[in-house]
Amino acid sequence: MISVWAGLDFLSALVAGFIAIRIRLEPAAELTSHTVLGHLEKAAPLTSIIYLLVFSVYLVLFTRLYGLYRSPEGRSGLNEQRLTFQATLTAGLMLCGTLYVMKEYAVSRIVVALTIVITMAFLMIRRAVERKMMQRRFLQGRETRNVMIVGHGRVAHALRNHLQALPHMGFRFMGFVSLEAAAGDSENSEIIGNVRNCVALARSLFVDEIYFSTPADKGTVIGVVDEAREHGIEVRVVPDLYDGLAWNAPVEFIGQFPTIPLHQRDFPRGAFLIKRVLDVMLSTLALVVTAPLMLVIALMIRMDSPGPIFYRAARIGRKGRTFTCLKFRTMVANADKLKDSLAHKNERDGILFKMTNDPRITRVGSRLRKYSLDELPQFFNVLMGDMSLVGPRPPLASEVEKYDLAHLKRLDVLPGITGLWQVEARQDPSFDSYISLDTAYVENWNILLDLRILARTIGVVLGGTGS
Repeated sequence: MISVWAGLDFLSALVAGFIAIRIRLEPAAELTSHTVLGHLEKAAPLTSIIYLLVFSVYLVLFTRLYGLYRSPEGRSGLNEQRLTFQATLTAGLMLCGTLYVMKEYAVSRIVVALTIVITMAFLMIRRAVERKMMQRRFLQGRETRNVMIVGHGRVAHALRNHLQALPHMGFRFMGFVSLEAAAGDSENSEIIGNVRNCVALARSLFVDEIYFSTPADKGTVIGVVDEAREHGIEVRVVPDLYDGLAWNAPVEFIGQFPTIPLHQRDFPRGAFLIKRVLDVMLSTLALVVTAPLMLVIALMIRMDSPGPIFYRAARIGRKGRTFTCLKFRTMVANADKLKDSLAHKNERDGILFKMTNDPRITRVGSRLRKYSLDELPQFFNVLMGDMSLVGPRPPLASEVEKYDLAHLKRLDVLPGITGLWQVEARQDPSFDSYISLDTAYVENWNILLDLRILARTIGVVLGGTGS
């Protein structure tokens, strides 16, 4: 399946080709008075279109060979632009060679040259904009990659300092791991653990990458790689430290620091881009459609009981990031302070708290909860990128503190307004059911699953199964 990025490159080449054909075959004065589609039959002979498709295929193939569809965090913007230039130029030379071999002398060389130049401009500008937006998210603390370094010597500190000097690349240093002593035996406060519990510690800190900066026993490294693979954590080593451990692995630069990947996750960036686009489009539509209803709800809350209209709660999002979750207030203003006195009436197993006829819930609040209308403001959280339409519900920090290591998997994705648990077992008091359904969602996620959950959520909301 062609990725979203490959599809965009393919489309860019097609658009560039049609523009080149128009520039070549239409007077410049007419370019502003006619559409490209309106003159497609006149301006784009069948032969030119066929070779334009050939060029688009070449472009995707060479862009893939140059590694431009891999995650861009490990290369600089200048290097990415250079690779884009090389991939487009190579695809153009292949097109010229194909035309020569096929003796297609009727195809305009000016059109070919213009297509190559315009395609190159499209791709370089698009990738520059994408990188700028990505760096802005990194500087805001979103979508960063947490890093743990095994070793605490000169190379380790140099790598740490290098990562911290490049905040726009999205790396966040979490600590050193010692090969010799446990964290408690060292005076260095940045040493947070021992290599024996390296992966478990990495999982608890939502670490994405483990770097070996000092030589270690090959069996130890292989053991860490095998365990990290089970948890989806990438492992890298500094070159020249582990001869023979990664003979065919390419050297990848993190800034100016060379590393060798021993294990990398296959992260579906294209699919998550589609998910984000759907989140923004549908949440914007939902806010526009429900704006009059939200205004009525705000007035009802204000008239029903004293206190603010919105309830703002600190919740834990993807990879342990704290954000402010918005809801319409459905309880009395001091509800959080009253929770401890009602703890003995909890009807849920384990960490979650829920009770029938909760005295803290207001009259209006009970109606809002029944039809999940109190969660409408969370569409703003989706627009800000803190939440998604579909995903595990965002937990409280006090709940996360009680999680087992396996429970942290539900924090690998953005929390959602609705999720698999909401449509499958909303009234099930079991914490194990809550966790297992969220874990199943994370492990089996795809766009079709999200659409199915959204469709079923409509029935759940209309049925008034909330509480």
